[in-house]
Amino acid sequence: MTALRPAAGRSDGTDGTDERDGSDGPHRLPPPRPAYDAHTWKEIAHLLLNLPVAVSGFVYALTVLVTGGALTLTAIGLPLLALSLLGARQLGKLERARARKLLGVRVAEPSPLPIARGGGAMQRLWMALKDPVGWRTLLYDAIRLPWGILTFCTVLISLFVLWPVLPYLARAMANLDRAMVRGLLSPSDELERRIAELESDRGIVVDTAAADLRRIERDLHDGAQARLVNLAMGLGLAKEKLLEDPDTAAAMVDEAHGEVKLALQELRDLARGIHPAVLTDRGLDAALSSIASRCTVPVKVTVDLPARPAEAIEGIAYFTVSELLQNVSKHSGARTAAVEVWRTADRLMLQVRDDGRGGARLDGGSGMRGLADRLGAVDGLFVVDSPAGGPTVVTAELPWRDRTA
Repeated sequence: MTALRPAAGRSDGTDGTDERDGSDGPHRLPPPRPAYDAHTWKEIAHLLLNLPVAVSGFVYALTVLVTGGALTLTAIGLPLLALSLLGARQLGKLERARARKLLGVRVAEPSPLPIARGGGAMQRLWMALKDPVGWRTLLYDAIRLPWGILTFCTVLISLFVLWPVLPYLARAMANLDRAMVRGLLSPSDELERRIAELESDRGIVVDTAAADLRRIERDLHDGAQARLVNLAMGLGLAKEKLLEDPDTAAAMVDEAHGEVKLALQELRDLARGIHPAVLTDRGLDAALSSIASRCTVPVKVTVDLPARPAEAIEGIAYFTVSELLQNVSKHSGARTAAVEVWRTADRLMLQVRDDGRGGARLDGGSGMRGLADRLGAVDGLFVVDSPAGGPTVVTAELPWRDRTA
């Protein structure tokens, strides 16, 4: 009697395999898989390395604090401490690289100290001594020794005794390591933002100064210098004709006299554009009144200051109002305007209003963007409120600095 073959398929639509466990049959085990993946092994390696790294960091931090503190009364104490803080920055860089490689923590590198661009030796020394990145790295190294011992011993024992739960322990301890790296070795967001602002502002100041120098050179070349060259040539020709044609020579001297007057006027205008004498001698009130008198619309000037600010701040305030009143004359179509200057706490406030057509914008091509950049370069603010149809109100803030004698 011939035995029946097993059916190729079952009437319930299955073929004898158990799809619940993915095996070839209901009595077979799933294929073997590694108990620890690559990510877990990286965390374990990081935790085992914590002990030697923590010991070396603790010894460095202890040596720096004890030696630097003991020698601060000597001439080499502070320079030695500054160098140690720079060295701590390098230890922090290595620790961030280890966390990035083994823990996957992406921590941005702090900006380097601008020691090379610093002033004198004392200024560079003070810059290194107050470096928050170096001090936070020393704190990180000082508190890591107990944690390094705990993580090393826990992982080492768990490899032989608690290996089934070691991945969970490693993940929990690695997360605490990630938190410490982010909290103590990451750069300060506010500090980095301020450094970026100062670097940008410095570039704006350099570009503005270069543009001003080019403008002065162009004005001299095209204006007063050209007139003085023509004057020299005219006087030379008059000298040659003095004996043979006195009348023509006299006419040429008269013409040269007119050229001298025009050249002097252009030089005065150029000097007023660099730094007007009335501002130096009499302050903002008189200088702004002088600007207002040249505006094409009536301008009311109100200056309420208890004292004169620093020369640099006073000059920026003057040229800001001057540029704004030029815009009023050229673009606003206003009938009246007003300028107010006052002090609030440690800020110098400027406000220029007009009843013109409005529509002024920072990107409108009327010099507003340049004014905003100049004020931003000295930690100031520039706000334009100019709806279509007017009125236009421009408010500027400058830091107040007392005038030195």
